[in-house]
Amino acid sequence: MTIMIVQGPQAQASSLSRELLGQLKQLALAAGRTVEVCTCTGLREFVARVRTARPHHTEFMVLAPGMLAQQSQLHPEAGLGDALDALNMPYVEVQDGEDSLEAGSASHHGPLATVVVNGDACTSYSIALGIALKRLAA
Repeated sequence: MTIMIVQGPQAQASSLSRELLGQLKQLALAAGRTVEVCTCTGLREFVARVRTARPHHTEFMVLAPGMLAQQSQLHPEAGLGDALDALNMPYVEVQDGEDSLEAGSASHHGPLATVVVNGDACTSYSIALGIALKRLAA
């Protein structure tokens, strides 16, 4: 089963490097999981990825909206809150700053955790993957 990392546009310091992705994939493989990455260029694509996640293939998501976090708050009509409300799997949010995804409604199930390690993408993604692997092992 797969842990899906969905990334929005990222600042260079918080982007997922090839080396880091290789490390994350090795950690997941050692735990019997795979990691897939989808990099989205805009809010609509990000929302579409969240909406199309299927539990029979993806069992956990790591959402790294980057610059889209603030955009999603300015444009609630894009439907990210609704997509998160409908998401039927656990997720962790990775951020490199103060912006985070807003809850779509009071019933929103929200992330298991929001990881914010300013300027250190390696640590942020490693923590998020650790949370995912621990949760899936339970």
